[in-house]
Amino acid sequence: MKRDPLSDVLTSVRLRGAIFYYVSCDQEWVAETPPSPELAEALSPGAEHVIAYHMILRGGGWAAMDGMAPLRFHDGDIVMFPRGDAHVLSSAPGMRAAGGDQTWRATTRDNPKPILVAFHDGVCELDAEVPADTASVVLVCGFISCDLRPFNPLIGALPHLLHLPSSGVGAWVAPMLGQAVAESRHRRAGSAAVLERVSEMVFVDAARRHLESLPEEGGSGWLAALRDRYVGRAIARLHERPAEPWTVDELGREVGLSRSALHERFVELVGMPPMQYLGNWRMQLGANLLREGDATVASIAQETGYDSEAAFSRAFKRLTGKPPAAWRREQRAA
Repeated sequence: MKRDPLSDVLTSVRLRGAIFYYVSCDQEWVAETPPSPELAEALSPGAEHVIAYHMILRGGGWAAMDGMAPLRFHDGDIVMFPRGDAHVLSSAPGMRAAGGDQTWRATTRDNPKPILVAFHDGVCELDAEVPADTASVVLVCGFISCDLRPFNPLIGALPHLLHLPSSGVGAWVAPMLGQAVAESRHRRAGSAAVLERVSEMVFVDAARRHLESLPEEGGSGWLAALRDRYVGRAIARLHERPAEPWTVDELGREVGLSRSALHERFVELVGMPPMQYLGNWRMQLGANLLREGDATVASIAQETGYDSEAAFSRAFKRLTGKPPAAWRREQRAA
């Protein structure tokens, strides 16, 4: 069976659904979301990266971030910020939120989900809801955390702002998310876990749809590389057999390119040579084995294609800044 590198990465970086807000607004409104490091500290302490997404259940508005023109969104759309950029959602372009206490995200993170947020006459109220007959906009704000280290090639390959119009959202996403939110609002048993899983599925679907939208030629980045006839097959081979003693010559023979042509094409699309990519992916696999089991560093080194524990340890420290044993202790203490 052909290996699916996107699934490999999505599984290995530990996607975790986090906080949900059910936001209702009337008339003029504006909401600002801080960048990923601040979100992680407030919502998911210890998380390396937090992705925000917003699904519009009713109405429309504008999404904006520094360096990008405001984007109009409509009923049924999903707006996602995979790189963790600070951003603004508002009823009109160019609006900014007034200053105020922003600690509420941290102080409410353990509250039952979804957390109700109402924007009424320009004022943000917690545990409140604009009446359904007067709410002009209703949206669900979800947050997903994931690992960036040792190696996560996906996040940097996604755009800063990913807009999925309602016509481009998977047919199952909107009703599933809407049902999950409705259940959780009635505090049904297990509803928080359902929300978390649905949140992860929304991100996976968005990443998959973005991948499918890319051209097979002329792109750049890891996702574009997966679409490439030769580099995509090369990455799949490396994921299929990461412990094999690969060379660029052997990899080129398997995908039908010369050594030099594959090296050039791989660097152009992925941003690094094939053997560096393989080394980084081995470290990601090794990190998961260190975190999830009790195997010795020596056995993990062998399983990920290294001849010795010392060689694996040097490579691991080079990428993470810590020896494998110390990294394992730190992860388990977190």
